[in-house]
Amino acid sequence: MMRTRDSASCEGIASARDPLYAALRELFGFSAFRPYQEEIIRAIMEQRDAFVVMPTGGGKSLCYQLPAHLMPGVCLVISPLISLMKDQVDAAKASGLRADFLNSSQTGKARAEVAARLAEGQLDLLYASPERFAMPDFKAALDAVPLSFVAIDEAHCISEWGHDFRPDYLNLAEIVERFPRTPIAAFTATATLKVQQDIINKLGLRRPFRVRASFNRPNLYYRVLHKTDAEGQILKFIRSHAGEQGIVYRTTRKDVESTASLLASHGIKALPYHAGMDDGARTLHQEAFNRDEVEVIVATIAFGMGIDKSNVRFVVHGDLPKNIEGYYQETGRAGRDGEPAQCLLLFGRSDIGRIRYFIDQVTDEEARSHALHCMNDMVRYGSTHGCRRRHLLAYFGETYGEPDCGMCDVCAGTVEKMDATRDAQIALSAIVRTGGRFGIRHIIDVLTGANTRKIRDLAHDQIKTFGAGRDKAKQHWRSVIEHLLAQGYAHQTTDRYPVIRPAERARSVLHGDARVSILKPVEPVTTRRARGAYIACNEALFTELRMVRKRVADEQGVPPFVILSDRSLREMAARYPVTPAAMGLIQGVGAHKLKRYGALFAEAVQSFLERNPEVEPDPHSSEVEGSRPLRRNPSCHLTGELLDQGLPVSEIAARRGLAAGTIAGHIEQLMEAGHPVDIDRLMEPDRRRQIEDLFEGTSSPQLKDIVDRSEDGAVSYAEARLVRAWLANCTG
Repeated sequence: MMRTRDSASCEGIASARDPLYAALRELFGFSAFRPYQEEIIRAIMEQRDAFVVMPTGGGKSLCYQLPAHLMPGVCLVISPLISLMKDQVDAAKASGLRADFLNSSQTGKARAEVAARLAEGQLDLLYASPERFAMPDFKAALDAVPLSFVAIDEAHCISEWGHDFRPDYLNLAEIVERFPRTPIAAFTATATLKVQQDIINKLGLRRPFRVRASFNRPNLYYRVLHKTDAEGQILKFIRSHAGEQGIVYRTTRKDVESTASLLASHGIKALPYHAGMDDGARTLHQEAFNRDEVEVIVATIAFGMGIDKSNVRFVVHGDLPKNIEGYYQETGRAGRDGEPAQCLLLFGRSDIGRIRYFIDQVTDEEARSHALHCMNDMVRYGSTHGCRRRHLLAYFGETYGEPDCGMCDVCAGTVEKMDATRDAQIALSAIVRTGGRFGIRHIIDVLTGANTRKIRDLAHDQIKTFGAGRDKAKQHWRSVIEHLLAQGYAHQTTDRYPVIRPAERARSVLHGDARVSILKPVEPVTTRRARGAYIACNEALFTELRMVRKRVADEQGVPPFVILSDRSLREMAARYPVTPAAMGLIQGVGAHKLKRYGALFAEAVQSFLERNPEVEPDPHSSEVEGSRPLRRNPSCHLTGELLDQGLPVSEIAARRGLAAGTIAGHIEQLMEAGHPVDIDRLMEPDRRRQIEDLFEGTSSPQLKDIVDRSEDGAVSYAEARLVRAWLANCTG
């Protein structure tokens, strides 16, 4: 339930007494949980099984690390990526947790030392792979210690219907039988409803506490460009993001090596990463990327990278992924710190044929049909003319309730919509006149008047639409047909030799009752610094703090993000904390990190202020916990100025030529930043209280849910947003 101001003021007192909140502040430096985290943790501590679908960057690791600290015994964490375990353990130790791992990368002596600490009860967390769980000696060692619970990360790997099935995960079904009194918490970032139920069944979870968090990553900007020269486009994009770190995915090892070499030849610090390299080289390249020593890692899509960096600012797919689940997980490696990040997909039609070739080699009919369905979903995403975020969320069964997201190329207006109704009618007519029994290539041959034996034998050179599109390139007609598929005017069968057929709604286009538009690829000129939600801070100080962090990380032999996140450093560069008390209020600085690093970073801030006397920090900016600097958004500032003049939302919207919902979004950001807003001036108190009642009993409300719950949809999205912001920030 959302809380009013009075209840929220009491919440601070209650939270201070709650060991859960005390541990959250002490270990992780946070004053509040992210959505669903508290409920998940309490369920685990009540000895319940849990099944959690939460997007990358949503805070899954905290959901098992915090209860592992509070509960007696050791938590066994099953993780599939050996290359990631050390970083996970380093990050846990940096927060003050007693953690270690067991895997094949260690020497026999190191494994013996970890086993001894396990036996002596000196661990809160033990990370291990599913392969190690299958070893009899390891299971015997677990029998001898009290297990608080078992956390299974990347749980989708147990499902054949998931995008990353691993047979070794099937061994985990033994956990319930071997440890019947031990709760199991399964976590995944990507799972359709079908995969979710498969995971629960295979693991044997017992009436689990289920959480399916929103798949929406609001800080990610999704963008698709028509692929013409993949390496040239990748180079141009990365040059526009100089100084930032990112990941480039290519399909083949050859493309990985070629792209990495091209980037390096242009002065960009880039390294390859793929399964054809020896283990030592892969490890060195991954560590160089994690330690901010290289800017870009270029990797194959099929090979799991094990990257846990929080400050990845972009992910580029140079080739079409095989399915949306894999694409979503790979893009999810960007912006884990909550700061804005770019996700670019280069979409070329030739990629479809390459994927289709491998699909056709699959002998199992059901598996081949599933793979083809997944590929078509990915193609529809790349060619959709609507909000890309809405398309992604719909795949996972989630409805995006906003009119547009403002954070994809379609919604941001960086692609041009062209009317293609006439061409759509011609294409659909060709599909109908050939009986809906042929594939895309044959339909295009008919449209362009190709003189093929197949066309002559079938007498398709005699139909009315033969050659009707010969004045345009085949590529144009393929684009038109793909848009018809994406918009539901046609559909493609999933047979070994798929054919394209008109959908029922195609009649409206053929009869002239509906218009069809296609997207004209237009490369945007905006960069991430022109949009997004970066914390407004002193960039020079932020750069210096990053240098301090890098030096400390190198001394300790850990990646910089293990020390502190970019978000924490940005907050320091906005609040200028120079005392232990002020430093302790920075989000992400827990008691352990404050003790180890607080003085060092406070000294760096103090030194910067002494060298830059013109900088005048707000004396109150670092004293009030929970206050946040206003996001860097000039449009939001302009709304704030008009709001301060006493103008209502409707008039601000009219003056600025924006929707009321957009203005409400600005006001929400202003409230989050601590800007004073008189809610009773924006709407009648009785109206506000009526809407507050709709939020009762809702822990993480979506605006659509509130609007739908109102009588006859009487509450607008703008009103719901304003009240939600009021309740969340208690301004008044």
